[in-house]
Amino acid sequence: MAHEHLEKLYNVLDESTTILHQQLKTSFIAAVIEAGEDLASGNVMQEDGVPNDEAKKKLTALFDQIKLATYEPEEIRQAIQLVLVKAIKVDGIEPNKQVTPDAMASLATFMVTVFAQHLPKKMQVADLAVGTGNLLFAVMNQLHNARQVAVKGYGIDNDETLLAVAGMSSMLQQLDVDLFHQDALDNLLFKDIDVVVSDLPVGYYPVDERAKQFETAAAKGHSYAHHLLIEQSMRVLKPGGLGLFYVPSQVFRSEEAAGLTAWLAKSTYFQGLLNLPEDFFADQKAEKSLLVLQKPSPDVKRAKQI
Repeated sequence: MAHEHLEKLYNVLDESTTILHQQLKTSFIAAVIEAGEDLASGNVMQEDGVPNDEAKKKLTALFDQIKLATYEPEEIRQAIQLVLVKAIKVDGIEPNKQVTPDAMASLATFMVTVFAQHLPKKMQVADLAVGTGNLLFAVMNQLHNARQVAVKGYGIDNDETLLAVAGMSSMLQQLDVDLFHQDALDNLLFKDIDVVVSDLPVGYYPVDERAKQFETAAAKGHSYAHHLLIEQSMRVLKPGGLGLFYVPSQVFRSEEAAGLTAWLAKSTYFQGLLNLPEDFFADQKAEKSLLVLQKPSPDVKRAKQI
């Protein structure tokens, strides 16, 4: 029954997105945003006769099938995720901007419960590379469902389209989230975060002057964006806060690994690096691991070396 309930929402989102994709002559992911916003408002937006009256009638009939109040936030997130997987294929979205699998969100949530067995009644969770919000929202929902804690989320991305998806998704799920369209390495408007979780983009950061403000910056040339984002994320954590980062499995074998390792040893408690199964990834070069860090605090112990 629960599966049929979720499938119904997915089908409505998929069909309405397909109609809007054809009518608006836009990218599939832009049509996902429009479909979600129309569903949330209960009104099909029509501008200059687009979508046409026939399409508007079909869309209205589709949306009338869904009573959002009968859906849990996690069901809504999963339905949106499935539509986004299709958008990735249709639009040919680059790997750095693709949806983080649910298994990775579940592992991150599990690590939070391991390192913070007595969760506060209210938590703040952030993602400095939030993208469509799938990882952040999954962790927020799972923490709430597992421990009945109130979770406030913060997300940053410099991609306006992906952030619009995150905004639509959080609105449909009625999550308490603040989203910021900015460079995550610029000044941030939040701090004292309990948990930072992020599936970090891999590549070089182009603004060398800003990169120099970070200890993980390369001595010469462009710096690795994922190194800088780890350091920035650890800055916004409260003492004892947990940093969970999906990074390339070869992160400690790159030409900049020595600088990253030195900073980690000096500024964080390195609590572990968990390798994900190879069959998670179609391409060996895309393999990732979960880097687990904690911000030093008198109440926190560093994991023993094995």
